[in-house]
Amino acid sequence: MPHAIRIHETGGPEVLQWEEVAVGDPAPGQARLRHEAVGLNFADTYFRSGLYPMPLPAGMGVEAAGVVEAVGAGVSQVAVGDRVTYTGFLNTLGAYSTARLIPAAALIKLPAGIACETAAAMTMRGLTSAYLMRRIYAFKPNDTILLHAAAGGVGLIVSQWAKLLGLTVIGTVSSEAKAAVARAHGCDHIIDYSREDVARRVRELTGGVGVNVVFDSVGKDTFEASLDSLKRRGLMVCVGTASGPIPPFNPQLLAMKGSLYLTRPALADYIADPAEKKELADELFAHVAAGRIRIEINQRYALQDAAQAHRDLESRKTTGSSVFTV
Repeated sequence: MPHAIRIHETGGPEVLQWEEVAVGDPAPGQARLRHEAVGLNFADTYFRSGLYPMPLPAGMGVEAAGVVEAVGAGVSQVAVGDRVTYTGFLNTLGAYSTARLIPAAALIKLPAGIACETAAAMTMRGLTSAYLMRRIYAFKPNDTILLHAAAGGVGLIVSQWAKLLGLTVIGTVSSEAKAAVARAHGCDHIIDYSREDVARRVRELTGGVGVNVVFDSVGKDTFEASLDSLKRRGLMVCVGTASGPIPPFNPQLLAMKGSLYLTRPALADYIADPAEKKELADELFAHVAAGRIRIEINQRYALQDAAQAHRDLESRKTTGSSVFTV
């Protein structure tokens, strides 16, 4: 019988339960998948904790890769036997499972050069990196970015993509071990935020000018330093809140700090259009297949060990990408 990780109440990692589930035949517009690997993302902890509300009981996870076992009426974009990956939000909840039903429209066919495990480790992170690099800002060679959590899954992909575009990357990390990982993936300069003043160091590295763009996935703890690291009319991109939500602030603050821009994008809005999703996925897959971007899977867990995986993720013990084996 298939199994899945489900929750019946929100809370800490202890609410994650390994349960036997029934997976029936796909309805019109659906496909049934047999998972080969499942992705672990920080967003999963937001669903588990209740920060992202959802009806309960519920499955967990929004990203996985596997093989199509059956399709419902009206499905033409995938066929039985296709290797596919997916990511999304509420429409893909339930990825922490050995098999499942899913809207076929969410599925992305995998090219021959991309393994299912690699896909599960990079679909959300990779598509996020793709829109950050190709849609958020009109980057020019020699522009400079500040990248928080540079040794994380998104950070490692963004660093490599930034170097392909000729950008200078300043990355923040919390340890020397993570600094080594970030350097190996393209960071030109490293700031250890546990012992250095981030904004002051950024000003030193940029001759007092600041950076063009900040990618901040940390949130509350880094927000002000991120604003103080930007050049005049620079762009602050809030891509996550690992340390907690950003407190309310007066927009006048953006004017006072240099007529700054601020955006809080969501991946769902950059892959809602099937044509745009395909364009971003094709570029991502091409870079990975050619070896221009390496996907680092540094942690592997059995799916039934999801609680431990969440503990490791929230305590910042992980680097790169993490996957569940199925």
